[in-house]
Amino acid sequence: MAALQFKLEHTDLDSKARVGKITTDHGEISTPIFMPVGTVGSVKAVTQHQLADDVKAQIILGNTYHLYLRPGLETIEKAGGLHKFLNWKKPILTDSGGYQVFSLAGTRKIKEEGVTFQSHIDGSKHLFTPETVMNIQRSIGADIIMAFDECPPGGSDHNYAKKSMQLTHRWLDRCVDQFDSTPDKYGYTQNLFPIVQGGVHKDLRKESCEYIVSKNATGNAIGGLSVGEPEQTMYEICDFCCDHLPTDKPRYLMGVGTPWNILECIGHGIDMFDCVMPTRNGRNAMLFTTKGVINIDNKKWEHDFSPIDDGFDCEVSNYYSKSYLRHLIKSKEILGLTIASVHNLAFYMWLVKEARQKIKEGSFVSWKNTMIDQLKQKI
Repeated sequence: MAALQFKLEHTDLDSKARVGKITTDHGEISTPIFMPVGTVGSVKAVTQHQLADDVKAQIILGNTYHLYLRPGLETIEKAGGLHKFLNWKKPILTDSGGYQVFSLAGTRKIKEEGVTFQSHIDGSKHLFTPETVMNIQRSIGADIIMAFDECPPGGSDHNYAKKSMQLTHRWLDRCVDQFDSTPDKYGYTQNLFPIVQGGVHKDLRKESCEYIVSKNATGNAIGGLSVGEPEQTMYEICDFCCDHLPTDKPRYLMGVGTPWNILECIGHGIDMFDCVMPTRNGRNAMLFTTKGVINIDNKKWEHDFSPIDDGFDCEVSNYYSKSYLRHLIKSKEILGLTIASVHNLAFYMWLVKEARQKIKEGSFVSWKNTMIDQLKQKI
């Protein structure tokens, strides 16, 4: 059992992009990395074998709020933790439920003590406090657990963003106290990442960075972006935060995003990403490919028997044709959702692997700029 380690292996000369390695008790993670989202202990429509073999995922996410409601802590604890419950031998990260504070605005109340939620399943009420969220994540058993925070909406004015940030900081103190006073579960080390907030206001972001850095955690996260603010603003705040976070700790940008978002933010110094976009968009017929974005629903693919994408090595992407996948999606066959989801995830994983290689070669910036133009095209 050892705390999370981060080794910085290479830094780009023309940007802030970097290559590193995170070591946890469940294995190593090469950075920059994309983490598939498995909200309820399952990456939707994708098996764990496919995640490991086709997608080549190195770490996946679980959602504290959803797992707490179903299957519930009793089941997860009896299984021996989330890794054993879903039979995933690599690292897992759990979010804190803080995003649900933002996304479930209609069914929650925020107070100093914590947040009262109304379950989307049966309407029952539940109180999440920094302390209970630490305990819940301990029980779920992730390698990386997130501090409980409030994620303010993208358009929040300075006053609201400041009050929200200060609440997040007070909650962080309580998270740290609870985390430090409770043991790891299941025989391996769990690691707490605090979250920078502050909306789109640089003075608040600087203050928040300094506050969470003072906690000397094994890694740090940037939250509250990709929640409605302009894309360019997201890049500016991301870049600004990276200037105020330690270089010797991994930096995790939460909930971002498109392939071009990821490449831009790698250039600003981000190491870890997650987003539901590759699976959610895949289930809705949008494919991200090496040549651009495809709406596989379109009639133009009806008789296109070429592979979904032969621009990178993935058995699923190289094996099935666009015509066949279109047929499955149009027919509402479940296999279509699986193929589209596996393809998109594998593409994301290929993209960050390529980024790592280009950073090492010293050609990241020119490659990134070319790739972004290519990836944004609708074909």
